[in-house]
Amino acid sequence: MPYVHDTLFRLQKSSPAQTEFYQAAEEVLDSIRPLLDKDTHYREQGIIERLVEPERQIMFRVVWHDDQGRIQVNKGYRVQFNSALGPYKGGLRFHHSVNAGIIKFLGFEQIFKNALTGLSIGGGKGGSDFNPKGRSDMEVMRFCQAFMTELHRHIGATIDVPAGDIGVGAREIGYMYGQYKRLTGSYEGVLTGKGLNWGGSLARKEATGYGAVYFAENMLQDRNDSLKNKICLVSGAGNVAIYTIEKLYDLGALPVTCSDSQGTIYHEQGIDLNLLKVLKEVRRSSLEAYLDTHPTAKYIPVSDYPTDGHAVWRFKAHAAFPSATQNELTVTDAKVLLEQGVSCICEGANMPSTADAVDLFLGAGICYGPGKAANAGGVATSQLEMAQNASMTQWTFEEVDNRLKAIMCGIFQRSSETAKEFDQPSNLVLGANIAGFRKVADAMIAQGLV
Repeated sequence: MPYVHDTLFRLQKSSPAQTEFYQAAEEVLDSIRPLLDKDTHYREQGIIERLVEPERQIMFRVVWHDDQGRIQVNKGYRVQFNSALGPYKGGLRFHHSVNAGIIKFLGFEQIFKNALTGLSIGGGKGGSDFNPKGRSDMEVMRFCQAFMTELHRHIGATIDVPAGDIGVGAREIGYMYGQYKRLTGSYEGVLTGKGLNWGGSLARKEATGYGAVYFAENMLQDRNDSLKNKICLVSGAGNVAIYTIEKLYDLGALPVTCSDSQGTIYHEQGIDLNLLKVLKEVRRSSLEAYLDTHPTAKYIPVSDYPTDGHAVWRFKAHAAFPSATQNELTVTDAKVLLEQGVSCICEGANMPSTADAVDLFLGAGICYGPGKAANAGGVATSQLEMAQNASMTQWTFEEVDNRLKAIMCGIFQRSSETAKEFDQPSNLVLGANIAGFRKVADAMIAQGLV
């Protein structure tokens, strides 16, 4: 369709050198072609031209002192992409790989992910090229305070409510929230992922991982199957991966892998969840230390990875949960997974599979849950935290978990029903993208040229 092609061409001219952003935009725009053909008023209203341009992009300098008294300078970002459905909502990522293109790709994905939840939240994302790994608590605190000193001008409980992401956990949220409160004098739900004794929500830490597993179970149940007794591959070793593994065990599955930036663990008897939590949540150490307790497990350092993929996907299993970072699952990995008989891929990370890998999954007709649908549990529970903050209450873990389970079921149903509407019943990429796009686009049209 020349309309979509021309929009993508203009996007590359106006936003140069933002490869991940182009990838995310192309994936969405290609899959909504059937809707654009069917309902021409979206084209007449210039919806896709408006959607691919953020409402606001904020870039700023972050200056802070390290423990040796040296001045450090990082870049900070907040992209407020779309507010048609509610205040901007999306995490902050602190990682050396962060740049404007990464933040725009994540913010663009967030628009549709948030729309799919059925909750009143718009799409945004932010972060910095600061990497907290290896930094002392005091260094992290000084950076977070400097970061929030600028960011606080642009956020608010009914304007933009950031959360955590890679490199931003409870420690970083706490430091940023304290600085926001100091600068504004306001005790409000301006950040989610807060501590439980100062406005946080039970089950928030677990939500993305749990939600991905709930989504996978919905996909499998739709085909009269389940996760029970399934061998599962999980990548990553952060919150998403840890609580994906926890919920897989709860549902009777056997997760046998996890990974970090230095290597992959394969444990045929099943990942030792308690040990993994100690290594990553308490000691913040490499996964190689897993072998000290389980010497029969296998550790594959990054230096031994295949040149065309990742070791974590090279073991026989029934299901796979990419839960680390973007483009971690290559087309070669996808071929290996399919050859091994994997029948379910459910994405806990944002855009973790390359475009060619996704094409293979869709062509094979397996259960494939794209990230914008499958990993929406985190942002959904963030909105539940906002609701609790607004009413000055705290719900039980069971209440939040039950709401999360219902939200993930609703996301699957909306995606599945939309895919069937366009005669591609197994294509949840198309279903999720069209369902999310249509909700946002209709709101944009109703609100006029804003």
